[in-house]
Amino acid sequence: MIRHKRSIGRSLRILAVFSWCAILPPQALGQSTKLWNAYEKAGRKAYGAGQYAKAEEMYKLAVKEAESFSPSDPRLGTSLNNLGMLYKVRGNYEKAEALYKRALAITKKTLGPDHVDVATGMNNLAALYNIQGKYEQTESLLKRALEISEKALGPDHPDVATSLNNLAELYRTRGRYEQAEPLYKRALGIRKRAVGPDHPSIVNPMNNLAVLYHAQGKYDQAESRYKRVLEILEKALGPDHPDVATSLNNLAELHKIQGRNKEAEPLYKRALAIREKVLGHDHPEVAAVVNNLADLYRMLGSYSKAEPMYRRVLRIREKTLGADHPGVASCWGNWAMLRHAQGEYDQAVNMNKRALAIREKAFGRDHPDVATTLYNMAVMYQDQGKYELAVPQCKRALEIYEKVFGPDHPNVAACLENYALLLTATNRPDEAKKMLERAKAIRAKRRGP
Repeated sequence: MIRHKRSIGRSLRILAVFSWCAILPPQALGQSTKLWNAYEKAGRKAYGAGQYAKAEEMYKLAVKEAESFSPSDPRLGTSLNNLGMLYKVRGNYEKAEALYKRALAITKKTLGPDHVDVATGMNNLAALYNIQGKYEQTESLLKRALEISEKALGPDHPDVATSLNNLAELYRTRGRYEQAEPLYKRALGIRKRAVGPDHPSIVNPMNNLAVLYHAQGKYDQAESRYKRVLEILEKALGPDHPDVATSLNNLAELHKIQGRNKEAEPLYKRALAIREKVLGHDHPEVAAVVNNLADLYRMLGSYSKAEPMYRRVLRIREKTLGADHPGVASCWGNWAMLRHAQGEYDQAVNMNKRALAIREKAFGRDHPDVATTLYNMAVMYQDQGKYELAVPQCKRALEIYEKVFGPDHPNVAACLENYALLLTATNRPDEAKKMLERAKAIRAKRRGP
């Protein structure tokens, strides 16, 4: 058996990767709009409670009601946008895209192509494309949204900060850290000047800057910002607010990767208690924290604690999101790693194959989450000494990462290192040496001078 790099995992940070931009309902007057308002209100309430089937029913009724007003009525755009947002969360990306595009077309027609609401619609469509790994389309939309916002509102408006934050998030996701950092800092500066240094609205860019430092291994800088976010939220919103739970989760994730497990566990538990109290035991955001705590227990070897938690996550996600949602795939993938750690290799591979099938169906064959699943499959075969099975999995993962992220992404370096080990084990030392040299060059470049 050969020594390998650990599996490439996906940390679940509940604070939005993208700042979702709400298109607020216009002020509606008169008896004829009361039903539409009622459907919209009921949809938002059900969505907030994680009752997605009920929310879908209400938003569909709102769309139907709005269609009776006028094909270009802004209320129709609002309802289409909200239904699209729901479909995005539930993993129905084709329907979400069609609705977002229709809403955007209405906004452009009624308000003109350079209106700030057009930028909002572009940000929302970009968030969908980002999930799908359509990064070139994402970047194009975000740059256009930023251009519109700056032109219409000026360079220091809070809505400009939202566009800056979203573009920075895209660059961070793609490993373009040197481009992301100044955008985060500019967004944070705008927010601070607008509302002061202690307002909750500065939290998102500050948190995302912490996530960037976290990804770069700058843990001290990440920790100070995570703690500052937590301080602001507790002071402004109280100790039991869901956003406080999010902040606790993010700080716990940092401690987990640092190996500070005794500090991470109570943070997860407090985050979980808050979410259960506010949202109930079966909300998707509760499942996210349960998943992260289960990952901690798996890493600690506390398998008897981790397994029922993974089962709970799977039950919640299948119930609220459906069996073919990417969030369900994440659960199967994590549970597979638990089975692997327990020595149940065949079960682990089968679970991971299930995760792979869901992700390929949802995202296509060239999405980075597909690459992560393939990489982890390679590790599973590798640990069993099945090197000939591991090599093609690792090779395909590498090809996807390079295609999607470019040749200098950290995941490319990790994949190259593990691929080199597999090539060595299959008597291909010259190829292995080239892979290690490439990985070393990527890591040196990212460290800088």
